[in-house]
Parts: sequence; structure tokens; C-alpha cells
Amino acid sequence: MSRWVLRGARTGVRTTAYPAKPETAAGVSPGLPLSGAYPADEIARLVDRCPTHALEERDSQVVVDYRRCVHCYRCRRQISTPMAWSHDYEWGAATASDDPLRNLGTAFRGSIHIIVVDAGDCGACLHEVRQLNNPYYNMHRLGFFITPTPRHADVLLVVGPVTDHMKTALQKTYDAMPTPKRVMAVGACALSGGVFGPSFVTGTGVAQVLPVDVEVPGQPPPPLAILHGLLVAVGRKAPTVLLSPEVEAHENGRRR
Repeated sequence: MSRWVLRGARTGVRTTAYPAKPETAAGVSPGLPLSGAYPADEIARLVDRCPTHALEERDSQVVVDYRRCVHCYRCRRQISTPMAWSHDYEWGAATASDDPLRNLGTAFRGSIHIIVVDAGDCGACLHEVRQLNNPYYNMHRLGFFITPTPRHADVLLVVGPVTDHMKTALQKTYDAMPTPKRVMAVGACALSGGVFGPSFVTGTGVAQVLPVDVEVPGQPPPPLAILHGLLVAVGRKAPTVLLSPEVEAHENGRRR
């Protein structure tokens, strides 16, 4: 025992400094493609290479819907004009809501209990969620705790596209949670159906069943992106935008 104590003292703290400081270690994020202008003869090729239709041509540019990106790198590798790539990790986006039953407020910032529901996940996103409990990410230091019961939960974290047989279970879990409460969709499948949906057994994600307050894209998203989403859920970090400005303007115009 004493040997391990001495080794720990010599090694020092290895937990990430995020969110107090930016994380600079290599490999903490797979990154995301960046929208922009590309050669006209390459745009169609880039769009065609995307298996989930995350890329779209608009006004002679390639725009990205990050809700659908699965990090396949087909737009980055083995192509004459690869897309530019961002390696950040603050991907949590918030859905505006004036409902007091869905806004946690400052009273919850220091201690949040999270229930995790696997709604048909392939295992990738769920594995990344599990990493938040390990010593490197140590979400407990930020006041985030996993609970097995919805009656003690403040945040419902969902992974997977929500298969048909999970719809009722997911709804019952949400209904059993006390208010105020928030729903957090993690991963491309939970946001858009990903590579699995829509299909004969899945829909287009969590928003088809429940009101989603925070979205974290990626397939799977890195632990720091999920951690950022949790910080956004409790108002301790500013949210990001999941659509490029061009896509956002188009979506808003279509809603009117």
C-alpha cells in the first residue's frame, strides 16, 4: 500500500484541467469537418462521399450538419481536395426553452445527478460516457454523479437512435424524473438517427420522443465533448452551434 502511495505522490495529478484550462493533450478529440469554399469540381465529390448526408452544397460552398457527422474521414482522406478539419471538443449545443420545468437554474450547478439510458446504442457512445468516471476526466470533481434511478435524476442522458422497443421505456424514465429536469442527446444517432435511422426499427433520434435541451454530436463524441454538454446543461459553459451559419439560416427559413 505504501508503495502505491509513494508512486502516486511522485506521479502527481493526472486529471484533465478542463474546464478551468483548455485541454491540449493529443488525441482527446476526433474533430469535425469545417464548412467552406472548395473547388467547384470537388464539391459534388465531397458531398457524395458522406455516408450520412452531413455535407451539402449551397452557394458554391460545402456546409456541414454536425448532427449527422460520424467522423468517417471520407471527406478528409483519399481525396484530392480534403476538407479542413477542426480538433476542438466543445460541441454541446442548447435548445432554447422558457419552460421553468426544464431549466435547472443556479441551485443545481454544483450537484447534478444523471441517469443514462441506452436507447439502442451500438456501444461506442456509451463507452465514451463511461470514461467520464475514470480518473483522467473525473466528472465528480465538477459535481456530476450517475444515478441508477430516475427519481433522483436531474438530467436524462440518452445514447442511441431510440429503437422502437425503447420508446416506452425512455418515456417512462422521463416521466419518473422530478422537475426541473433536462434531456441531453449524445451522439449522431441520438441527434439524427445516424447510420441506423430512420429505418423500420428506429426513428430520427431522441427529439422524436422527448424534448431535447442539450445536443452533443459525434459518433462517438469524445468525453470532453460530453463533459462540455453537461456544463452547458447546468449553465456553466456557453453552448455552441451545431450547424454552420449557412445551414442555420436555411433551417430557420424553412421553419417560417
